[in-house]
Amino acid sequence: MRVEAFAPNPGDLAALQAAPDGTVPGWDGVGTVIEGAANGSGPKKGERAVFLGMDGGWAQQRRVSTAMVAAADHDFSWDHLASLPVPATSALRALRRLGSVLGKRVLVVGAGSAVGVAAVQLAARSGAHVVAVARNERLHERLRSLGARETHVTVESVGGPVHNAIDMVGGKGLVTAYGLLGPGGTVIALGHAAGEPEHFPFGAFVADPSTADRSITSFFLGSEPDLDAELEYLGSRADLDLGPTETKPWTELARWIESGAPREQGRVVFRVEHRR
Repeated sequence: MRVEAFAPNPGDLAALQAAPDGTVPGWDGVGTVIEGAANGSGPKKGERAVFLGMDGGWAQQRRVSTAMVAAADHDFSWDHLASLPVPATSALRALRRLGSVLGKRVLVVGAGSAVGVAAVQLAARSGAHVVAVARNERLHERLRSLGARETHVTVESVGGPVHNAIDMVGGKGLVTAYGLLGPGGTVIALGHAAGEPEHFPFGAFVADPSTADRSITSFFLGSEPDLDAELEYLGSRADLDLGPTETKPWTELARWIESGAPREQGRVVFRVEHRR
């Protein structure tokens, strides 16, 4: 791949502290196929594509597995496509794990994050009654415009029960979300932005007729199979809105990280420069 743009994820930034010298970070991005796979699978030479991988995305070129790359619509901007892979794929895979959410009350904790914004939209389009929790109340109007039926500043203000939940925050928010589940409900834990441990009260996992068969689960995106199908779907969706993007040249990446990776909202996209 000739990499054209990438949008750093919280996981990318968190991994930098422990990365040895010489590491090329970066999970995902977007670019143009320089050479297709020898077996003929995946996008062809010259096609735009979105990609995922364990590392190597912050580069001018990178090699990617055909299981983690898909052709993208040529009408979309690099910035739009670069904002999608990790956040939107995480949200889509989480919803697939929940099964049908048609007519179900689905709680999204951390709905103001990129993963949360994607989860709100995808769940609403699947017929769910979406309950969005975002501590920044200024985001609530936008979340409602994207499909949320309810918006809350804290999980504690949500009235139960909910059928399922997707949590990007962890800590006491995850504990509270689990307590809101009705029988058969599942919380998918996708993040730990709270930076605090989870302390479940005594008896939280003792079932009675009103709390039977509840569960908490998680997954690691880098180990998930067949992500090319998810990426192909997302790379064709002009109506998936992860918010405004701020574009910077990749020569400003180190300075941006050193200043604390600031952003107002949406995503910061870095455009890769190539010699002509």
